[in-house]
Amino acid sequence: MKRLVLLLALLASPAVAQNLDLNQGGPVEITANDGIEWRQQDQVVIARGNARAVRGGVTVDAERLIARYRPRGTAQGGSPPAAGPAGDSPLSGGEIWRLEAEGNVRVTSATERAEGQRAVYDMDQAVMVLSGRGLSLTTPEQTITARDSLEYWPQRRMAVARGGAVVVTSDDRRIAADTLVAYFLDAAPAATQAAAPAARPPIAGLPAANEGSRIDRVEAYGGVDIRTADEIVRGDRGVYSPQTGLARLVGGVRITRGENQLNGQEAIVNLRTGVSRLVSAPGTRVQGLILPGQQQPAQAEVPQPQRPAARRPAPPPARGASPQ
Repeated sequence: MKRLVLLLALLASPAVAQNLDLNQGGPVEITANDGIEWRQQDQVVIARGNARAVRGGVTVDAERLIARYRPRGTAQGGSPPAAGPAGDSPLSGGEIWRLEAEGNVRVTSATERAEGQRAVYDMDQAVMVLSGRGLSLTTPEQTITARDSLEYWPQRRMAVARGGAVVVTSDDRRIAADTLVAYFLDAAPAATQAAAPAARPPIAGLPAANEGSRIDRVEAYGGVDIRTADEIVRGDRGVYSPQTGLARLVGGVRITRGENQLNGQEAIVNLRTGVSRLVSAPGTRVQGLILPGQQQPAQAEVPQPQRPAARRPAPPPARGASPQ
């Protein structure tokens, strides 16, 4: 079946696209099997049937794509300038400020892949919000899933997973919480990447990671659950560093191994060795229930081990790109 092709303008940016950032790159090419409709009165372009949008190494595939445009130079909510001689269409000076994808959405780049039933990319806020079933964000070293929504903020180097959020590492370590906020490393210059040693083997379907697709740390809020081969560690809040393999949990911490359990206010979990330890703080006590004949969890210790480097976590950002 012949595919229809339309080349549209997007917000201008001199940088080269990387990761899943649609705010950078050149024009966007939209193709579809079942037609491309231009509604000039509504300032919208709709592509149907195996629709695809490509810009600067980022590809969006969905059953339907909706591109909303406006006269160039008009900020969202501002007064539009006078229309140009050709009507400020996306083909004659207009700019796409919002891209919506519906039905089996897949957003891919060289190193990352995001999936869901619906996606909204707001160019003004530089945020993509995925919703619906099967939400996931996959990098060469981690996979993040969620039930309610999955936000991707490429310019802030951040992703937010809400509702039954889980991050699984490439070596099968699992961290779950009500909300997870993942911060990515800044992309290294091309010369630095070329000189860097090869990363660990990539996951299926994605090449090896560059610095921009690697997670620096994961902050967890509410019902934090970390599982190793022998233990389950739960707490109210936590932070995990993939670079060190260490996770710190605070607030109502419980370490469970079989029927044995230790309770305290803070714990350090080494996901690489599977060792979990309660940390005693001044003026507090740890409690434990140890059954004879059961394998015992690691004992609490008074000296605090080295913790993952992390600043005090900030509250997750407000949901972005709400439907207009």
